[in-house]
Amino acid sequence: MFILNIQGKEPIYEQIRHSITRFVEMGVLKPGDKLPSVRQLAQDNGINSNTVAKAYQELEKEGVIYTMPKKGAYVADNWQKKENSRELVKSIIKPLKEEGISKEMLLEIVEEVFKD
Repeated sequence: MFILNIQGKEPIYEQIRHSITRFVEMGVLKPGDKLPSVRQLAQDNGINSNTVAKAYQELEKEGVIYTMPKKGAYVADNWQKKENSRELVKSIIKPLKEEGISKEMLLEIVEEVFKD
């Protein structure tokens, strides 16, 4: 499933993380798809299971996957929505920054919005 460059400069866990993210973006992996277990992926690629676990932890923090104890790791169904929302917010903030609005002012506004 994954082509890893063991001798490359990029850490192996990052290669796994990037591969899974790309597969999700391209639709190869769909929401709800079960990923290989940490042990299985490590065994198939001849790498340490801690390396795979680190990649899965990073992916879970990013919201790309979710894990269920004793069941495994699955592709999250709302990851693309979160990513699109993030890009939307960035596209709104960048022009404001270019207009000279400070980070502090933006944070004040965000605080106001979340108080309501």
